[in-house]
Amino acid sequence: MSRRYAVAMALLAMSLVAPMSVAPIGVAAQQFTPRGHDITLVIGAPGTSDFAEQFARWAGRWRGIAERGEIEMEVIGETESNKSDYEILRSRVSSWNDPGTTHWIVFIGHGTHREGESKFNLRGPDVRASELAKWLNVTQIDASELQRNAPMVIVNCSSSSGPFVNALSAPGRVVVTATASASEHNFARFGDYFSEAMLSLESDLDHDHEISVLEAFLRASKQTQRFYESEARIATEHALIDDNGDALGTRAKAFRGTRVIANAKGDTDIDGQLARRIALPMGIDGQTQPLSDAQSVTRDRIEIQIETLRRRKHEMAEVTYYDEFELLMLELAQIYQAASQEQQGSREHDGGDAVTPAKASDQE
Repeated sequence: MSRRYAVAMALLAMSLVAPMSVAPIGVAAQQFTPRGHDITLVIGAPGTSDFAEQFARWAGRWRGIAERGEIEMEVIGETESNKSDYEILRSRVSSWNDPGTTHWIVFIGHGTHREGESKFNLRGPDVRASELAKWLNVTQIDASELQRNAPMVIVNCSSSSGPFVNALSAPGRVVVTATASASEHNFARFGDYFSEAMLSLESDLDHDHEISVLEAFLRASKQTQRFYESEARIATEHALIDDNGDALGTRAKAFRGTRVIANAKGDTDIDGQLARRIALPMGIDGQTQPLSDAQSVTRDRIEIQIETLRRRKHEMAEVTYYDEFELLMLELAQIYQAASQEQQGSREHDGGDAVTPAKASDQE
């Protein structure tokens, strides 16, 4: 480890335990609109009472997530209505016109693939991947629009869900599927582990007391693999995540921690860069979210710069690389220092102790 890298990491560590003598950077709140979240939970036709119980348990965890984060959530597929679940889903997603909200769509249930089309099995008419893509108005989005619009998260926990990646992939959109292809048609357990991962401290790979989409995906993929290994069974599901708009998807084995170790094809950015920055506003393990909305946006900007710098490392002089790396780490440290001081003041006012996060994802 070089001296300059050690200095950069020491700066971050210092920010987590003691005030720094540098002038704090502003989080530029006026430049960003805090982004809210909502969840659309779609529960499919269970088929049997056993599956109904399992899906109800997974849905219960999502209710806990929404309650903890005070997030609006609409559940489709539980109550009776004069409209079909298909019509309710179409009406809901087609009406979204609020660019400041990160919409989550989570599908719990069974999937099928027939006549070249993957479907999610609803009560009544099923929804095709191509239909959902049409409702969501898949278009090419330029960079300026991506900066103005909140991202979207789609998690399909059903069998034969892989083609939903191909159909729904777009810039500014995270798509997670339980399977890598339509041929993986056996019952998928990924949804069970994904809902658990969203609430588990074990998912928090970067130790910032929040669970990103990427972290939940990695944890759920690992737990799914362990299930098949413990049962001495051949794995019949391999989850994918896609957030670079190339419609290919990436499996969990391509990551080490939250950093991808495989290369994307062509000039496309690697998957995971967007998903690692999206987390629902809730604490885990009894702790509150450490950063404000504005601080999170600024942190995301710096982390993008760090990742870009890492990709250029091979073409830079070592001293230049570590000089730039040190400056970015100092900026990042100042954000966490400010958040820590704010949290300390709040807890002292309430008579409690402050809890400070560590940000392991910034290490080499």
